[in-house]
Amino acid sequence: MKHNIWLYIFLMAGVSYLIRVIPFTLFRKQIKSTFIKSFLYYVPYATLAVMTFPAILESTKNPLPSAAAFILGIVAAYFKAGLFKVAVLCCLTVLGLSLLGF
Repeated sequence: MKHNIWLYIFLMAGVSYLIRVIPFTLFRKQIKSTFIKSFLYYVPYATLAVMTFPAILESTKNPLPSAAAFILGIVAAYFKAGLFKVAVLCCLTVLGLSLLGF
């Protein structure tokens, strides 16, 4: 069965275009609902979390070092550690636990 690559490219371009155009056609006035505003504000964060969390746990052969690094990263971020510090701490945690045989 032969696939037409141009059909796939145009279909992808059309879907990408519609995703960007539909909000402009549906919301012509300023959004005043605080619920919708907060929902739209947090959607990118929730999407990023949903995509990142499984990758964190599946990044090593054994999920224990990655889960420990994830928990340690959350704690460090809670105590206002910067992104670079949290990333280094998580990487060192995974490395250390992996070298110890966990």
